[in-house]
Amino acid sequence: MSRTAIAPPDAVSCTPSRAARELDVKRAEFDLAVHLGRIRTVPDVAAGARRVPRAEIDRLRAQPGFPDSLRESVRAVGTAEGAALVDVPPARFTRLARLGLVVPVRFYLNRYRVVVWLYLAEELRQFAADRTNAFLLTGRTPEVLRSQLAAGVDLRPRNWRGRHLGFLLRQAEDPWQHAGALAGFLDPLQVAEIVKDPYERSHLNRFRPAPPAHCAPGTPAAHLVEKITTAADPDEIDWLRSDLRRTLDEARADQPAPRPAPKQAPPRPPERRSAPGEPDPDRPARGLLNRLRRRGA
Repeated sequence: MSRTAIAPPDAVSCTPSRAARELDVKRAEFDLAVHLGRIRTVPDVAAGARRVPRAEIDRLRAQPGFPDSLRESVRAVGTAEGAALVDVPPARFTRLARLGLVVPVRFYLNRYRVVVWLYLAEELRQFAADRTNAFLLTGRTPEVLRSQLAAGVDLRPRNWRGRHLGFLLRQAEDPWQHAGALAGFLDPLQVAEIVKDPYERSHLNRFRPAPPAHCAPGTPAAHLVEKITTAADPDEIDWLRSDLRRTLDEARADQPAPRPAPKQAPPRPPERRSAPGEPDPDRPARGLLNRLRRRGA
């Protein structure tokens, strides 16, 4: 009985799933480590995905405290655990996050469609250890910050967008991918104002990032995710539009968007020539003309 041969692992690189297993981390932890630049990946041109060099796996496995040190470097916590790490009540922690003083690294929607923001435990410990932040953790919140909160400021979505955009731009391999990352944070109508050519828009859409949360299209959850991932502040929108225009100029110069081949007119049929003695179909018969002349005489 013949047996199918199993291909040996690639000696140069491996898939993200295999890399996560070899690094002894969960896939979500692995993805976040890539997002933060803790794990280097390279593009897989043939598969259109990314792979992890074997040398990168060896580097990480050789670090002191592996794998616990790697897991701890990407540990993400919610509001309650985050508040405990900086030793403040959860309500105060939420105010710090709304003011942009601590920046979320991920978010998800719970079963009640409530946005749950996650923060890096490592960054929170650094924030609490910085003595210049002591006045934010104890005592009364400064008036200027209280007035911002009263006005409804909430910088968590914007700060997450900025962080996620940085990740996408680091992964971009060419100007079209760069432009697609920028377009992914703008409303489609804004993109259409900048990219008027339909073939360019179609090509650009190939490089728009996928939503960070999996929701059925058209559902309330999908609309909520879209709201979080779309720029809302005028200065943020202006910056994205300006950078998109500049990057599109670079992309067009580097490689124009593909277009369908121009339609060619069908070839004209060859002109038919009458054989000797055969009446020419394009001329009236001479006999008929002669009879008409005699009748009119």
